[in-house]
Amino acid sequence: MSFSPGDVPATREPFGSEHLTVVDKFGVWLSQRAIRKYLPQREALDVLELGCGLNASNLVALQPRLRSGYGIDFKISERAKRTERLRFGEGPLEAATVELAPQSFDAILFISVLEHLADPLPTLLGCRRWLRPDGVLLVNVPTWRGKTFLEFSAFRLGLSPKAEMDDHKMYYDKRDLWPLLVKAGFPPSAIHMHYHKFGLNLFAVVRT
Repeated sequence: MSFSPGDVPATREPFGSEHLTVVDKFGVWLSQRAIRKYLPQREALDVLELGCGLNASNLVALQPRLRSGYGIDFKISERAKRTERLRFGEGPLEAATVELAPQSFDAILFISVLEHLADPLPTLLGCRRWLRPDGVLLVNVPTWRGKTFLEFSAFRLGLSPKAEMDDHKMYYDKRDLWPLLVKAGFPPSAIHMHYHKFGLNLFAVVRT
């Protein structure tokens, strides 16, 4: 996952660096199902993923529908880099997005990353700039209800990476995420949110 400078140590590893547990794999599958549902229903999409993970599994899964995919994280696997039509930026999120041009993408994926940012507003403002008209921003975040389950899974059962949970800066319900999206310039009529993964996560579909 990707983070802004100062949020985490430089040694932070991207999601997927460690062996994925059954819980992690199930969560990835549920997120990918939601992503496919809410992406623009056309081919040849230009898609940006912020915090794509070591293996860029979301972008790789979407590759047949892409004209281009651009993923950002601290480190990207060589296997992902060899995937046709995918490009990557490696490094802190803020530095790796500085050269992105306005209105460059049909969709932006911000999946299980926002909760790691101490100040997410600048990146959300960037998302508003980088999206094309009729584009969509897809955001997945853990809820306050999910906090209890995630921490029990990580700290007591060892079924999720402890370092991931220790790095969380925030959990989100609708009343937490909605004001951030409005401050970033998205009109309320464009913001649609629903709870999924048994209420442990909140998924936002935000259209321009």
